[in-house]
Amino acid sequence: MTTAKQYAAAVERDDFVLANRGDLGVDRVYGSQSFWRDALSRFVKNKGAVFGLVMIVLIVFMAFAGPALSGYDYRTQDMSQRNLPPHVAGWEAIPIFSGVSVQYANGQAMRADVYEQKGIRDVTHIFGTDALGRDQFARTWTGTRVSLYVALVAILIDTLIGMSFGLVSGYFGGKVDFFLQRIVEILSTIPTTVIVTLLIVVMKPGLASITLALMITEWIGMSRVTRAQTLRLKEQEFVLASRTLGESTPAIIFAEILPNIFGQIIVMCMMTIPNAIFTEAFLAFIGLGIPAPLASLGSLISDGFKSMTLYPFLVAWPVAVLALLMLSFNLMADGLRDALDPRMKER
Repeated sequence: MTTAKQYAAAVERDDFVLANRGDLGVDRVYGSQSFWRDALSRFVKNKGAVFGLVMIVLIVFMAFAGPALSGYDYRTQDMSQRNLPPHVAGWEAIPIFSGVSVQYANGQAMRADVYEQKGIRDVTHIFGTDALGRDQFARTWTGTRVSLYVALVAILIDTLIGMSFGLVSGYFGGKVDFFLQRIVEILSTIPTTVIVTLLIVVMKPGLASITLALMITEWIGMSRVTRAQTLRLKEQEFVLASRTLGESTPAIIFAEILPNIFGQIIVMCMMTIPNAIFTEAFLAFIGLGIPAPLASLGSLISDGFKSMTLYPFLVAWPVAVLALLMLSFNLMADGLRDALDPRMKER
């Protein structure tokens, strides 16, 4: 180890001295990795995004396996078991599944085991039953399928219509952009509720009318984001170089511009899903959704809201599933945004 005095004496003898010091750091070489692998590593480090992804996978699994696990069909009615509170045979020690409900007699509230009164202690209804004796567990997860269907439709609409609309409008500009943007402005001023109401006049209430309503207005946000990104990129050097080399317009759009905005498109799709799910739930809540006996989370909330003071479990479970589903998509969208564009965290 070179001492300070030896180092000073060496400096006097020579202008160049090797520093033989053990505290000097050693350069570390990191292996290169692709953009998507780097984005995946950032996404995994985001605990909120991972939680959202896990919950979405669990909800999707329950949406398809839940009705079968309950042992009931969502359409089967049993008037002898109407308005039963949640109950799981053998789990009566857990208050939420004890089957105890508050009943009113002579103006006084009293707690009573409804299942014991009816002599059906061995019957299990995890989420209880509705006013027609239908199992709420089966109906809740069947209704979740509708919300997931709306989420899938929203992704397809954003990708096929909104992305294409924005790419064409932003790349060509001029009169094409002016004409297409006037269409967007006209459609954006029409509320979705009005569109669905008009569609129900000429169509039967159901998923078809909701899907068509989403196709008319849901893609507008995606088209605006895609157009803004395309306007920014089309004057970049790599696009000008491709145009100079004689690349065709479709090749420039799909090979040069689209890959550079794909991250924003994914994030925008994830942001659109909660809005589409809420739109379907809102339409079902006001009576413009799918008809009975098919259920959706919105229709279940609407039915349970009518008797919420007497049977709060009828509205509590659908609200919990809907809130968890929307929260999970929002958390995953935030994680994807930070993973695909790390600069967003610095703003």
